[in-house]
Amino acid sequence: MSYSQPSLLSSSMNAQPDENAENWKNLLFVAQTVLQQAVDLLDHDLQQDEQLTVSSEYLPGSTIGKHLRHAREHFELLLTCITSPPPYVLNYDVRIRNTPMETSRAAARTALLETIQRLQDVVPTSNWNEPVTLNAVTPFPQTFQTTFARELWFGGLHCIHHWSMIRVIVGEMKLKVSDDCFGFAPSTLVSSGREHSLGKTMAKI
Repeated sequence: MSYSQPSLLSSSMNAQPDENAENWKNLLFVAQTVLQQAVDLLDHDLQQDEQLTVSSEYLPGSTIGKHLRHAREHFELLLTCITSPPPYVLNYDVRIRNTPMETSRAAARTALLETIQRLQDVVPTSNWNEPVTLNAVTPFPQTFQTTFARELWFGGLHCIHHWSMIRVIVGEMKLKVSDDCFGFAPSTLVSSGREHSLGKTMAKI
């Protein structure tokens, strides 16, 4: 499944200032598209729940299920932050481990689709430049000032980082990812002229 950009947006997008409407549209498109890539992986490339829990030989401790859970989690933490009463404080180091989506393809698919829909519901009506305080351990405790839009952008890139590791694990199992662009950054797709919704097409917008 691929997204057509205009259909992603509800009429509430009109509430955004004109100069930000296109930016919101593009950010939402990327976030939903990278999550849909994971749904497609579950639908077309993985055949058994057990494949979600195979431990990687080259990435010790890594499993496909863990990467799916962790990547989705960043979006969920951000959306929970921005829909809570201000001040908006975000901490990506919060972990909810051993969730059903780590071991069940059906649960993973449901969770990813729920986040795609939640993005659709929340993003168009959110403030582009809403200040957010980000707490992190790097490994030293740090506090940064950021915005909702910047963190939404980061969420998409963070997913792609984990999709690239999922691609490695899929290869270890002697399987193939049907999406040749799964796990590749948009900048890489654009620079190489790859035909993909996150690549050459996006570069023309």
